[in-house]
Amino acid sequence: MDSFSDLVLRNRSYRRFQQQRRVARQTLVDLVDLARQSGSAGNRQPLRYMLFNSEEACARIFAHLKWAALLKGWNGPAVGERPAAYLLVLGNQADGGMPPCDAGIAMQTLLLAAAARGLGGCMLGAIDRPKLVTACRVPEGMELLFVVALGYPAETVVLEEAVNGDIGYYRDAGGVHHVPKRPLHEVLLPE
Repeated sequence: MDSFSDLVLRNRSYRRFQQQRRVARQTLVDLVDLARQSGSAGNRQPLRYMLFNSEEACARIFAHLKWAALLKGWNGPAVGERPAAYLLVLGNQADGGMPPCDAGIAMQTLLLAAAARGLGGCMLGAIDRPKLVTACRVPEGMELLFVVALGYPAETVVLEEAVNGDIGYYRDAGGVHHVPKRPLHEVLLPE
């Protein structure tokens, strides 16, 4: 397997982290620098980012996130397993374009770059936007699109073939996170 394939397969949605291992602000800046150079619909470049890596800011953000809907009864990572950094992905309404499309491209680029540095992350769209906008003082004219949680992973994520169309992720008794993926023959349609 080539190094890019390996990187893609290592880039999973991690939801438990080594909270005490902080992520340097310069690392976050470097990740955003790569993300900003990704493709953009019409080259409008509507995305803006807010970076947070202090314990206080991370705790403030965590309170407004919802984690892993398929893991019933799990309200997100416990203290000690929470992200060490967050990036708020914003759309500048004045720039127009297609911010949600651009955000997907940028976040994937950012998370691949994070994985190359030994970090893991999770894109979060299940967020209390009004409260988080207030808590983080998101500037006027910016739309909060997504939150990216980052840190050093504290869990194992395993890909496996989905059986009978069951794509629900789950954790086994040992805490390993399993992610069923549809088989290639199901996603490749005939000409």
